[in-house]
Amino acid sequence: MTPFLGSVHHDSNSSRDSPDCIMPGDAMITHGPMSSNFIFTLVLQARALLRRLTRTRTRHDDRVRVIQAQVQEWKKLPAEGRCGRLLCTSRPNWLSLSTTFFQKQKHHRVDIPLYDVLALDEDAMSVRVEPMVTIGDITDYLIPRGYSLAVTIELVDATLGGLAFGTGMSTHSHKVGLYHETIMSYEVVLGDGSLVTATATNDHSDLFKALPWSHGSLGFLVALTLKIVKIKPYIKLTYTPVQGQKKYCDMLREYSGANEAKPQYFPDYIEGTIFSSDSAVIMTGDYSEYDRKVPVNHCSRWYKPWFYKHVQSFLQKGESVELIPLRDYLLRHNRSIFWVVEDMISFGNNPIFRFLLGWLLPPKPAFLKFTTTPGVRAYTFTKQVFQDIVLPLQELERQIEIATELFDKYPLLVYPCRIIDHGPMSGQLGRPPSKYLVPGTDYGMYNDLGVYGVPGKVKDKNSYNPVAAMRAMEQFTRELGGYSFLYADIFMTGDEFQQMFDLSLYAVVRRKYHAEGAFPHLYDKVKPEINVFAIGDANTTDYAEAEIK
Repeated sequence: MTPFLGSVHHDSNSSRDSPDCIMPGDAMITHGPMSSNFIFTLVLQARALLRRLTRTRTRHDDRVRVIQAQVQEWKKLPAEGRCGRLLCTSRPNWLSLSTTFFQKQKHHRVDIPLYDVLALDEDAMSVRVEPMVTIGDITDYLIPRGYSLAVTIELVDATLGGLAFGTGMSTHSHKVGLYHETIMSYEVVLGDGSLVTATATNDHSDLFKALPWSHGSLGFLVALTLKIVKIKPYIKLTYTPVQGQKKYCDMLREYSGANEAKPQYFPDYIEGTIFSSDSAVIMTGDYSEYDRKVPVNHCSRWYKPWFYKHVQSFLQKGESVELIPLRDYLLRHNRSIFWVVEDMISFGNNPIFRFLLGWLLPPKPAFLKFTTTPGVRAYTFTKQVFQDIVLPLQELERQIEIATELFDKYPLLVYPCRIIDHGPMSGQLGRPPSKYLVPGTDYGMYNDLGVYGVPGKVKDKNSYNPVAAMRAMEQFTRELGGYSFLYADIFMTGDEFQQMFDLSLYAVVRRKYHAEGAFPHLYDKVKPEINVFAIGDANTTDYAEAEIK
């Protein structure tokens, strides 16, 4: 879950740095930017095709040696020659799905041209890939062969390497946990140029534990091996509308296995979309063969209703069952970027628009970031919220209450997810408190709470302080032992960050594996490039003068 909304409207007669280029709350994409987004997408596709056609048939190992050589050359530079420039990848900021703009121009950039699926091992039920393989690439590769990743997020442009060092979760995570729980090995070039393979049981098991949520602050990922699962061609999805907050929260806990390790019904996939404090639709899905008695919904086709709008319709229709082709299901939120696109193009779900121009959507996150200037970034920062927060499912009612109070933004996304207790010194995620453990297991059932788009206070033109709101949400998260996804802007001080995340093993690993003095610290890597506190304190007339670090 990594929705991103950047620059959504540019007028050719406006300065690119002018905040008037954005219309928050009533934002739209005009025909010009939509066409530009389409051309931009074609350019990216042509670029990828050209890369495949012209790529020399060098072996993976040879490409990795080139990366090692770049690091070793940097290491040979005298301290004054480095000028304090730590290592980072040369991948442009605008290709990242993070909402932040890491200041790569201040670092020594290393090219990581690794885009290939390397091997499928059907006996070991695993696939070995290079880090720049995307979700779109891997679904195209695995699904025709009868497999899928155990955790597949919904955005085609997310890279498997980015998810490995960041995180991800899916509606299958109540059974398998976060994305990093499905990683069998990491192959990493360290700050001294050496190459190591880290697994849960080899001599580098400490590195294996610290790499998730490290965001490229410990080394360069050059390959990883992921678990796969055997699939069937369809997901048989049941939509259950529920009235009453306690009732839908209890249903999510029951079906996800939060109350007992082996519930009576334990679906392959489960999610909740909350449309108000008292109404939600719970979706439960299982792998299925074709059944002529059940209607088939190719929900990802350009002319189809946006998925969350389709889900919302069952509040009136009542419970229903559909078959959804697996790839359509896995990418069901891609066209509308969950419900973010509605704040950009309010008529985007209109049937006529979908049929004639729906193929232009979604806007590429890369395009949105590419066209976002510092002034626009500072302005939109105050008008939008994009957060995925991991919290105990037992506290779902409290989550909804505080999210409503702070953001007044519906729908809310809920994905149940196991958080496994791996013991002390097991990585950046703290151990789940014993009171949240599922009886008889070593895991607690948590959930992702997704809050995306323009807050209600902004739409109603009421006072809204994003820093105050998010700091309150982060404090609530720390109190419950939860975690903020770090692709999104954080509002914590360094001390508060270390209260949320356990950096004890991380500090040991940074010293042991040559990351200190070579890679930025995790906090420095993920904190916003803008002064969030200055922007939060600025009033709406002087946001553009807020300090840009």
